[in-house]
Amino acid sequence: MSDDTLMTGQAAGADDAAAAAAGADDAAKAGAAPADDQQAAAAPADDKGAAAEAAAKGGEDAGKDGKAAEKPAGAPDSYEFKAPDGVTLDDAVVGAFAEVAKDLNLPQEQAQKVIDKIAPVLATQATERLQAARTEWVENAKADKEFGGDKLEENLGVAKKALETFATPELRTLLEDSGLGDHPDVIRLFFRVGKAISEDGVVSGKPGTSAPQSIAQRMYPNMNP
Repeated sequence: MSDDTLMTGQAAGADDAAAAAAGADDAAKAGAAPADDQQAAAAPADDKGAAAEAAAKGGEDAGKDGKAAEKPAGAPDSYEFKAPDGVTLDDAVVGAFAEVAKDLNLPQEQAQKVIDKIAPVLATQATERLQAARTEWVENAKADKEFGGDKLEENLGVAKKALETFATPELRTLLEDSGLGDHPDVIRLFFRVGKAISEDGVVSGKPGTSAPQSIAQRMYPNMNP
């Protein structure tokens, strides 16, 4: 082996050593880079976890808000009920129902639904009871010993005359709408008044002579001096 060869071999060895050292340094740097990359990759992962936690919390809050929104409102300070079509609400009945609805904490809408369902039924029952009572009054009036029987029509004419003479339009409407005009005692009252009118004396108008009192004067002395 020649010196040139040895020298060349030594130089080549030195070059190989230098190349190996450089490779090791590069490898070390290359090894450090992935660690930094791992930290950089870890940071977004932490951010994603925080974001997921915040989203979950937001979902819980939204759920609570949703439940609060779905919770029905309680009873109002005062109810304002609307009568169903064709029905007149009785103030006393409405007042009693409002107290119960408030105790049950019913919202306005739910309480109104109860009124809408119950009021027509109560009105129908009241009408049926009144009609049944009115039918019974008419039958009793026809058989009444004082004004009924064969002279019923004649005696009803006497009662009607008194009714037209003394009853106000409001009273006549009440007797008709309520059916009380068919009650035997109401007919009896106006029949007796009518008889008293027909039996009343005529006012003479002579000085010093006290005229007989009319039925109106006897019934309302303070209003007819």
